[in-house]
Amino acid sequence: MTDFKALMVEKKQDHTVNKQIRTLSLDDLPDGEVLVNVHYSSVNYKDGMAVLDNSPVVGEYPMVPGIDLSGVVEESNDARFTKGDYVIVTSYELGTSHFGGFAEYARVPADWVVPLPENLGLKEAMIYGTAGFTAALSVIRLEEEGVMPEKGTVLVTGATGGVGSMAVAMLDQLGYTVAASTGKQAEHDYLKRIGADQVLPREELQPEKIRPIDKRRWAGVVDPVGGETLAYALSTLEYGGTAAVSGLTGGTKVPTTVYPFIIRGANLVGIDSVYCPMERRKQVWDRLSKDLNVTDMLETIASEVTLDELPDTLEQILQAKVRGRKIVRL
Repeated sequence: MTDFKALMVEKKQDHTVNKQIRTLSLDDLPDGEVLVNVHYSSVNYKDGMAVLDNSPVVGEYPMVPGIDLSGVVEESNDARFTKGDYVIVTSYELGTSHFGGFAEYARVPADWVVPLPENLGLKEAMIYGTAGFTAALSVIRLEEEGVMPEKGTVLVTGATGGVGSMAVAMLDQLGYTVAASTGKQAEHDYLKRIGADQVLPREELQPEKIRPIDKRRWAGVVDPVGGETLAYALSTLEYGGTAAVSGLTGGTKVPTTVYPFIIRGANLVGIDSVYCPMERRKQVWDRLSKDLNVTDMLETIASEVTLDELPDTLEQILQAKVRGRKIVRL
């Protein structure tokens, strides 16, 4: 019987949670058609939320968090996959109601599994992970709404985070002019290194009073922040501009009006990386292996942690102390 290490989150009698590295066996894993020997996972804001007391994302305990994983198929009861296949699994219920990627082995439903694209490695795939997938899907949605490089500047909010950093690098590679917003003065040089043409202080996007319609500034917006930042971004879109929203770190309430939509023809598109249909999911990963593959920037954007270092990293991401991407080497 194979024993392996995993980060386990358990709820105690006082309803607080305890997270620790534990030794599990394959018999401890949930049902699924595909057993994966996990090589890498990654750390997302949602993973940090999974280890909170009264977590809003974990459906049941005990739980192995980790909404991303890449690895090699060890066993498969599904004809689509065979032993030795290189695969990716991200989102769905992974790490929230089904044991996830913060473990050396994972057993998952075959319908969640994506074959690793030919031009990507397992480590590279996890540098992208859900954050990179979300950034790529945001960029693709801007393209589909007609936001092309010649239309004007694209704003990226929360730009030092995982989604933001990836979006900055991808947009720059595609030839867009990129404005990156951050609340971290010390990270301006980092953002310029990965492709930002200008860096804006977060306060510039959070004026005391948000006008229904303000000066036109952006052809498009990639927004993993939400809240008042999104409201200001909508009020400053160019005519026919599009904002792609994927996050809520700035809050769930958006104090906007109908004016950006009925006066400037603005578009607000939602980005769902959790239940994104498999056909679309494969298309996005294909783009990540080709023109959205920001190979030269990956080492700047990402750093690696071990399973033992992971609990501290999860605390840091909740405190907005993580820059870019953290990947977990299993």
